[in-house]
Amino acid sequence: MSVGRSVKQVIAAVAGGLLVIVGAVLLVLPGPGMLLVLAGLVVLASQFPALERFVDPVRRQAMKAAEESVASPLRIAGSALAGLALIAAGIVWGTVRSLPFSSWSAGTSLILSGLIIFALLIWSYRRVQARQEQL
Repeated sequence: MSVGRSVKQVIAAVAGGLLVIVGAVLLVLPGPGMLLVLAGLVVLASQFPALERFVDPVRRQAMKAAEESVASPLRIAGSALAGLALIAAGIVWGTVRSLPFSSWSAGTSLILSGLIIFALLIWSYRRVQARQEQL
């Protein structure tokens, strides 16, 4: 196995693992958790083919969850508030030095997570709208 392949596998494992973990957390918090779990599994399955069998069942659940996440204004508002809270927490973690693990690297990851929530929320909303227009 070449060094380049090993590095690629490590990067895929870390990125995919982080997506799955954040997605799992968002399964209980407002946000597109199943979509992130799916994204993580797709990344992991690209390097570890044994995980491919989990992608389709999770994809079906993720698409169903995406539709449900924008099914009501209350759910949309909850997801948007979660995204805003993550962005605000990221700014606080980047600027307030007395907090545990305070740094811009921690803050940036929180801000990025909030932005991902917004991107997935917009994607889900557009997908549902396009599907409704087809009916």
